[in-house]
Amino acid sequence: MIGAILVGLVAGLLAGMFGVGAGALIVPALMLFRGLSQVGAEATSLLALVPVFVVGAWRQNRYGNVRRRDSAVIGVLSAVGVIPGVVLANVLPQRALELGFAALLAAVAV
Repeated sequence: MIGAILVGLVAGLLAGMFGVGAGALIVPALMLFRGLSQVGAEATSLLALVPVFVVGAWRQNRYGNVRRRDSAVIGVLSAVGVIPGVVLANVLPQRALELGFAALLAAVAV
């Protein structure tokens, strides 16, 4: 549990600083420290990130850094896009999800 707590703190720090990174840390940490499957870790990470993003957006809004219209468009379209993503995550083999997630992390790193 200590490892998961530390990952949560680091993920929040990175999300607040850069707006990204929390999910990239939380998913592997949940698999390693909590024994969750790829799908379980992804689903748990999505819910765990809600308060992180709310607090981060609230704080950044206080600095005048939030573009509400852009945020609304991205948020609505992301909500629509997540539906087929969840369906795919539940029908694809575990290994395919793991490799896909690794490829995504590599692409983001580049």
